[in-house]
Amino acid sequence: MEAIETLVHDLLVFVETHKAASAPIVFVLAFGESVALLSLLFPATVILFGIGALVGAGALDFWSLWLAAACGAALGDWISYWLGARYGHSVFRLWPLNRHPDLLPRGERFFHRWGIASVFIGRFFGPLRASVTLIAGIFEMSRLRFLLTTTTSALIWAAGLLAPGLIGMRLFT
Repeated sequence: MEAIETLVHDLLVFVETHKAASAPIVFVLAFGESVALLSLLFPATVILFGIGALVGAGALDFWSLWLAAACGAALGDWISYWLGARYGHSVFRLWPLNRHPDLLPRGERFFHRWGIASVFIGRFFGPLRASVTLIAGIFEMSRLRFLLTTTTSALIWAAGLLAPGLIGMRLFT
């Protein structure tokens, strides 16, 4: 746990020091958080909240980071959808997804119960984010509906991760 805290701290210091690298870093974090095979390995949520605090402190620009996070998240979702459409259920045999055998049945139940809304809602729940986009591809959800839904949810998700730090810093300083 201490290693993750150190990683988060060091990355936040790096982002604050190297402002020009902040948008590409945010893009990569959001992308990694959204690609099904990578999302289980990325502690991006905590880092993005921290970056939001840097935005609130006036050290970084909200709009460029919001756009970078939304684009990274949407691209990650689109890749996950493609993986599901291309490889079907066999993608859940790959590491690290095979270490979480409960993701497929939970994601399938959620997808079948909520349909297109599952893609939107799943964006906001870490473990579901890793499986719902894959399952949307596996069950051949309309590409256009998927793209519209995941892009909209990525825009809201990105704001939701960056804004609390922004608002918190402005309220308490």
